[in-house]
Amino acid sequence: MDQNKRQFRNFEDSLKERLADPEYAKIFLDVALEEYEKDGDIEAFLLALKDVAETKSEFTNQINSNQQNLSKILSEESNPHLKTLEAVLNDLGFRLSIEPIRTRE
Repeated sequence: MDQNKRQFRNFEDSLKERLADPEYAKIFLDVALEEYEKDGDIEAFLLALKDVAETKSEFTNQINSNQQNLSKILSEESNPHLKTLEAVLNDLGFRLSIEPIRTRE
């Protein structure tokens, strides 16, 4: 066997490890929201929110210990209300906020 072969980590496992860091999770969600503002792809934002939520075992336990409920709430087919997004974010330790749009020079 070639000892010089590199072993690669599974992307999902690597992402979950990084998202366990609250600061990284915040940046991840910020970028996902900025991308949504550009292209209107709510599904991508919901997927990012779901990725963060899935790293928080205590959060998934709060969703009736049922991963399917979380998947349903944040699925591509759903259209969650602002109140639902706020509840999910609050349970994850984040909040919705308003900031001025950065002007482009």
